[in-house]
Amino acid sequence: MTVEEWKLKYNKSKPYSHFDKRVSISNVWSYISDPKKVSQHGFYPFIHYTINFNKYNKEAGIIQKKREIYYASHIDRCIYQYYAFLLNEAYNKRVIKDNINDVSVAYRNNLGKSNIDFSKSAFDFIRKSCSCYIMVGDFTNFFDKLDHKYLKKQICSLLEMHSLPDDHYAVFKNITHYSSWNLADLLEINGLQNDKHGRHELNSLPTVLSLKQFNKLKNLYIHPNTNKYGIPQGSPISAVLANIYMLEADKTINDYVRQLNGLYMRYSDDFIVILPVGQSDFHIHYEWIKNFLSTIDGVVLSPEKTQLYLYNHNSILSCNSTFETNVSNGKNMLNFLGFSFNGKEVTIRDKTISKYYYRLYRKAKTISNDAFMTPKGNRISCKNLYDQYSIKGATKNGGNFISYVYRANKAYNGTEPIDRSTKNHMFKIRKALNKPPKKKFE
Repeated sequence: MTVEEWKLKYNKSKPYSHFDKRVSISNVWSYISDPKKVSQHGFYPFIHYTINFNKYNKEAGIIQKKREIYYASHIDRCIYQYYAFLLNEAYNKRVIKDNINDVSVAYRNNLGKSNIDFSKSAFDFIRKSCSCYIMVGDFTNFFDKLDHKYLKKQICSLLEMHSLPDDHYAVFKNITHYSSWNLADLLEINGLQNDKHGRHELNSLPTVLSLKQFNKLKNLYIHPNTNKYGIPQGSPISAVLANIYMLEADKTINDYVRQLNGLYMRYSDDFIVILPVGQSDFHIHYEWIKNFLSTIDGVVLSPEKTQLYLYNHNSILSCNSTFETNVSNGKNMLNFLGFSFNGKEVTIRDKTISKYYYRLYRKAKTISNDAFMTPKGNRISCKNLYDQYSIKGATKNGGNFISYVYRANKAYNGTEPIDRSTKNHMFKIRKALNKPPKKKFE
């Protein structure tokens, strides 16, 4: 991707309000593309809030989760985006040189593929192996644990420099030693409620605070990250930094696995290793991978999410207990990148389908319980429900989950029961809407 193509793709300004006024990349191009100005730039704090949400699990039911959200000021976002582009271009060249272009597959701008394609590649490799061992792993709190010193070393290696240039160092320093200001405090300062309406009112302002207010209150409300590890997940540059962090590890593991005629693939903090049976003792290779990962600062392998399988004669067999003591076997089903493989067929993961129907039924239930009427006596349209969860919205505004199902079905050439769980979704929506409303008591 050329700089001009990148500018065209990411030029739009963002609608949210921050400590500075809204700008697009073209508005500030002469500033963010000047290394001297970037090296002297004063970065604003991120605005931070926590999302509390429920995840539905078929076995455990509703599980409460939370996610920390950080978003940068407008000028800072443009700088992070531009330097992410520069680093990503260097990264794309490096992985080709290191022969690991097909190893790290998340957050890439030159592969033209999605998790659908990558899952298919892994499952196809398993099938061609006829008989193989499989390790699926996950790194615990990956972004929160990235060691700053190690990250800096990897960026220097990527740029082939002993130390970071002043502009790159300014960006690095402010994404690692970042600071934040809680959204709840900003709402309170502006006399707004911490609810949907209050947040909407705040985002309608030119800035969340005047410059005078910012300077007066910053020492009271800014929270610095004093740790020597961690970057805010979701910032425009965090994804490429995570890939750069794993450059050396990806090459080492891939070289090891390739020598055994196997496959190693990593999608952010999820990875898979496939080793054909007969390549000496799998236990030796499994221990080597675990021991190697333990030597990388900030990379912690999640024990509960590490799963081991044996594929043989079109069947998947969980074999955790064969290689780990006091660890029970899981289901005889391999889950990777949102898809499940039982040795014979590939389907969309049950967890993903459950989440889709949980959200669909929750919205339909709300409409039904209100008897299709708003508190003001207006008729509630079901258009939004159908746009979000049915085939009617599959081609609108970037699509919906049904669009995703169709793309997956096409990528798998229609040979797998990808859409089995969603074929009757229209009937299920109508059935949910036709349920009698629950009685409401005063």
